[in-house]
Amino acid sequence: MADGKPPHSRTDEPNPLVYRHRLSTRIWHWVNAVTLLVMLMSGLMIFNAHPRLYWGQYGANQDYAWLQIGSANDRGYLRVGGLQVTTTGVLGQWRTRDGEVERRAFPWWSTIPSSFSLADGRRWHLLFAWVFALGLLVYIVRSLVNRHVARDLKMERREWRPRHIWQEVKDHARLRFPTGDAALRYNTLQKLSYIGVIFVLLPLMILTGLAMSPGFNATLPLLLDVFGGRQSARSLHFIGMAGLVAFFVVHIAMVVLAGPVNEVRSMITGSYRVPPGEPAA
Repeated sequence: MADGKPPHSRTDEPNPLVYRHRLSTRIWHWVNAVTLLVMLMSGLMIFNAHPRLYWGQYGANQDYAWLQIGSANDRGYLRVGGLQVTTTGVLGQWRTRDGEVERRAFPWWSTIPSSFSLADGRRWHLLFAWVFALGLLVYIVRSLVNRHVARDLKMERREWRPRHIWQEVKDHARLRFPTGDAALRYNTLQKLSYIGVIFVLLPLMILTGLAMSPGFNATLPLLLDVFGGRQSARSLHFIGMAGLVAFFVVHIAMVVLAGPVNEVRSMITGSYRVPPGEPAA
């Protein structure tokens, strides 16, 4: 599936090389990858300053947190609701590069900066938030104008059927990936995941981020009310982050299983080798 125009496929060849991704899409993909990584790591640094999540308007140490990462009795732990698991060495309590014991939520290798600095974490996060938001806005507008969304992400009636979705789930679980012309189009699971990420999850991250900004609250206080308070917005922001990480993990797994050389090459040069298969009817 090419972005912005139909792929140049030649079905008379067993596995033709086609142009799959435009330059603008490839640039947006890699800029987005770096941007989201920096925002994730700087966001974890910000979370380290208060590793608890609440629902509602207020949240302080004495209030009940639905999620908490901490250290007690010389062990690290993660608590979600009433469930608590020991995470010593990974979360809550871990060792620095010098071998010293540190009691913070996320370890040094997962944060920007690696040493604790809430101010620097915020600077990194807000700087790349602008890069991310502007890039997403340009991508969405461009995709609507060139009909990339309507043409490539539109769900057909048959694709909404539970039986069809379940069949695709089983095919993916059995590592049965599309071949031939079918490999040039998004399947149902890809459409659902991309629509969910681009038009739901990413805008949610931006809006909840704005809702946590005191300056923006003064400009548009309604946004804070929509999310039920700053602490609820913070919780939703964290959940959205977890959703993006899950999407990334699945995305990388699918790239590896489908053929990493071919998939990565298509996102670097734009050229994609079509897996052999029967031409579409």
